[in-house]
Amino acid sequence: MKRIIYIAVLLLTAIAAQAASFTVEAPRQVIEGNKFNVTFVLNNGEGSNFTPPEVTGAKLIYGPSVSHSYSSSWVNGKSSHTSSEEYTMIYKATQSGKCHIGPASVVCDGKRMTTKALTIEVLPSGSHANTQPQQHTTPGAPTPYSDPMTQSADKAVSGKDLFVRIEMSKPRVYEQQAVVCTIKLYTKYQISQFVPTIQPSFDGFLIEEIPVQPSLNKVETLNGERYMTAILKQCILYPQQSGKLTISSGNYDVSVVQFDTFRSIFGTISQPVEKDLKVTSNKATVNILPLPEPKPASFTGAVGRFNVTTDLKPATGFKTYSAASYRYIISGTGNIKYIKAPEVKFPDQFDVYDPKTDIQVNDAAGNMSGRVVIDYTFIPQYAGEFDIPAGEFTYFDPDAGKYETINIPARHLSVAKGEGQPSNHYRMKNMDIRPIKNGDLGLKKSHGYIVDSWAYWLWFLLPLLALVALLLYYRKQLKERADVRRMRSKRASKVAQRRLKAARGFATRGDRSGFYAEMLNALWGYMSDKLSIPVSELSKDNINAELEQYGIDEQLRQASMELIDKCEFAQYAPELASGDMNAVLDEAAGLIDRLESVKRQKTTTVQS
Repeated sequence: MKRIIYIAVLLLTAIAAQAASFTVEAPRQVIEGNKFNVTFVLNNGEGSNFTPPEVTGAKLIYGPSVSHSYSSSWVNGKSSHTSSEEYTMIYKATQSGKCHIGPASVVCDGKRMTTKALTIEVLPSGSHANTQPQQHTTPGAPTPYSDPMTQSADKAVSGKDLFVRIEMSKPRVYEQQAVVCTIKLYTKYQISQFVPTIQPSFDGFLIEEIPVQPSLNKVETLNGERYMTAILKQCILYPQQSGKLTISSGNYDVSVVQFDTFRSIFGTISQPVEKDLKVTSNKATVNILPLPEPKPASFTGAVGRFNVTTDLKPATGFKTYSAASYRYIISGTGNIKYIKAPEVKFPDQFDVYDPKTDIQVNDAAGNMSGRVVIDYTFIPQYAGEFDIPAGEFTYFDPDAGKYETINIPARHLSVAKGEGQPSNHYRMKNMDIRPIKNGDLGLKKSHGYIVDSWAYWLWFLLPLLALVALLLYYRKQLKERADVRRMRSKRASKVAQRRLKAARGFATRGDRSGFYAEMLNALWGYMSDKLSIPVSELSKDNINAELEQYGIDEQLRQASMELIDKCEFAQYAPELASGDMNAVLDEAAGLIDRLESVKRQKTTTVQS
């Protein structure tokens, strides 16, 4: 029962983590006469039937514009996915005082979700407003620059308006010294879609990903220009060689939102327009300095700042044939995850096993810190006084530019006699010559020849037969594919079924016009392929004549013509059409099955 309750709690927690939410974002303060955005964000859900809020103290300029965003990440073997739908309204503050934004609603998963009401303070002209949003901005939220009046569709998007930049935390580092690489998007436009096509490559580096959730939630100034920014990727790089290493540029497909603005009798109307762009990031170069020579003998590749302690478990009371552990603890900041286990010289009278390593690190402050615990398990095989000799741990401090050595003190062990005998692992490890096996080894002398067996010749015959069968099958396939008419007839049913499946999608959405258009494509296409009638000669009379020649009875021919007439009538006069679209789908599927069951009758030629 405890396990069931525990599993249920975990499932409920996971479901709650992915539950849909509907929130509103708006500035705290605006200036009288200025425009401002109010965004309604639906996270982890698909919405429909959006109902705008009632607003007092402001005039609607444009909206709602709808944008979608999706992101996924893979961190430590676990994947996560988030999506959002945003409804953006642009208002103009008409008078100072209070502007009340009522609740908006949307239908998600069959339930209507509603936002909370907000109040925005409208300051008199000439005041300074706090434009910080009343809630945290979510991925894909509109930028301060999504004003349709200034971002018309005829305006070209230059490299200064939208670009991806690779930034390195340091221009020069030593081998194995951490350097943080950040790939960041800068944009003056709202982004509706962002797809990496070629990711930058990090040749010559070991990479540790820093988990990030890409979101346009920060305004930055670069070269005197203000941008909305999003961190696309961030990682800690550890160079593995000296010299000049370059992170190659990446390619991205980006869709930005612009606006078509036109005047009508109702005023100025703006319509969002998506423009597809291809963006290439810059290249980033880092100068890697080699580690100084000569390297100390105790240096195993640790670069950073570290401390070392050792411990024995148990601390006293060692006995033969009882397991004990010598623990080596390395803590600090640097390439701690890639430090090799130091070599510890144990007495020859100890049975020593391979060390076990436990790594506990985090990537705070753009570097890796934590500790590595290395356990050396050993079993004394003889009683007496023994020493684990002193050792050294050497690391390179990049800030000081020199090697630092930590002295590891020796450990003295008094081993008492215990119960048992030396382990097989110890005996086998310390034996130079293995015992020779004596007695009957079960050997026998055979006078047979392998070429006399049928299995020998069968290994030659089977591949030959398989090759002949493959050639015959290949010739048959070539002959069938050369007959274009026959191939079209054979795949007519499959093509029609795919189109009927697409029509079912229109029926599910209630799109009668799209449904009947797709039904006509399926029926006309099936008749053209099945009867080998060119599209230019496709007509009801020709279809009826070919069906009769094919061997289709009059009742089935009449049913085919009636179904085509019904779909044509419904397409060109949808307001007069009635009936269940699913019934039409079933009728078409049944008609195609009946036609497929009829075998073409052989044509006879009468000679006079």
